[in-house]
Amino acid sequence: MEYRLLGDTGIRISSLALGTMTFGREADRKESAAIFGRCRDAGINCFDCANVYSNGEAEKILGELIAGCRNELVITTKVAGKTGGDINARGLSRRHMMEAVEASLRRLKTDRIDLYILHRFDEQTQLEETLRALDDLVSQGKILYAGASNFSAWQMMKALGISAREGLTAFKCIQPMYNLVKRQAEVEILPMALSERIGVIAYNPLGGGLLTGKYTRTKGLEVGRLDANEMYKSRYGETWMHDAAAHFADLARKEGFSPAALAIAWVAHHPAVTAPILGARNVAQIEEALKAVEIAMTEELYARIAALSPAPPSPTDRSETVKSPNMI
Repeated sequence: MEYRLLGDTGIRISSLALGTMTFGREADRKESAAIFGRCRDAGINCFDCANVYSNGEAEKILGELIAGCRNELVITTKVAGKTGGDINARGLSRRHMMEAVEASLRRLKTDRIDLYILHRFDEQTQLEETLRALDDLVSQGKILYAGASNFSAWQMMKALGISAREGLTAFKCIQPMYNLVKRQAEVEILPMALSERIGVIAYNPLGGGLLTGKYTRTKGLEVGRLDANEMYKSRYGETWMHDAAAHFADLARKEGFSPAALAIAWVAHHPAVTAPILGARNVAQIEEALKAVEIAMTEELYARIAALSPAPPSPTDRSETVKSPNMI
């Protein structure tokens, strides 16, 4: 396992992270423990969670599993989603964040969260309020670093600007969706992360299972996100995505690789990406994903894979400057 610096924090995380969204849902406690154990054996030290996963059950299971090795791990969890029936049990207000972090600490059975991630941008709350709450949590030692998921580049830069102006803790990580058929992050998020030395822990590297090679347009998996989850059906339902996934699976097999492993390795190869997040319902799935570290991704192979899906447009209308950056 390779270990990479998380932005400019000075801490190193494994080049693959494990997401725990399946814990307490598709994976019961026994299966979750088996997945966790296999990842630890493989050298993974970064485990990603959220307070809304399985209504808090994922944090509880992860808390039990990390008890014997807590100091060896980098644990993330998230805040913003709805966590109860109270009208204020959601969002990024100071009130909710202070309550949510205490609940996460209890469920995780730990005294601190290594990386506390805002699950989404909250249009209803002043960003200054959210950042001051994060700064207080760092001062209190309840979180060590802050990050954001599902933020656009402008939202991230606005937050960094406020933090710099007010002397508040700054985001050290961003969590974007990124895979072969969802490449919007290439336009501004990933270049921004490189420029500002921000860690990138990318989610959905397999496109909700689409890039595993186990789906076709006429028949999906008996149990899989693209069949069972309306959100994933919508997210990955376009015909061109399925066509690109089919061509990708053919390429992977011709090269002698598992499509799942190659899809993860492709994401991990981007210079801005610190680690893709793996997800699994069982140990067999995690075994396949872990093979990504065995793939020596060449620039030629990377380019061939990238050519299978449309490259996102330039961030400006001056698309000719992409090929000729010195053009006025």
